[in-house]
Amino acid sequence: QVQVVESGGGFVQPGGSLILSCVVSGRIFSTSAMAWYRQTPGKQRELVAGITNGMTTNYADFVQGRFTISRDNAKETAYLQMNNLKVGGTAVYYCNAKPKFSSIEYWGMGTQVTVSS
Repeated sequence: QVQVVESGGGFVQPGGSLILSCVVSGRIFSTSAMAWYRQTPGKQRELVAGITNGMTTNYADFVQGRFTISRDNAKETAYLQMNNLKVGGTAVYYCNAKPKFSSIEYWGMGTQVTVSS
């Protein structure tokens, strides 16, 4: 059974940093593209960053070089290092796993990030 579990959210002041982690169980991690999304009330979930199983990364324009996505296949964990957080970064951040050659995607329950002074 596949499980996706995020952690690392919390409260941070503008300009601060957080590292989000996403652990994926179920032996799909190494063949999955991983991504972080975020969502605020009343808005659609939007892509923040993605990384393929071949380590190719992509980022939303609003990231502007402040975030870094990475993965550790041995630990079956994906990370999102977020620096210079802005108030607009307040959202629930979700981890997504999409195995290669599969139409099924797996989502975690999300972790809340609040950026406020």
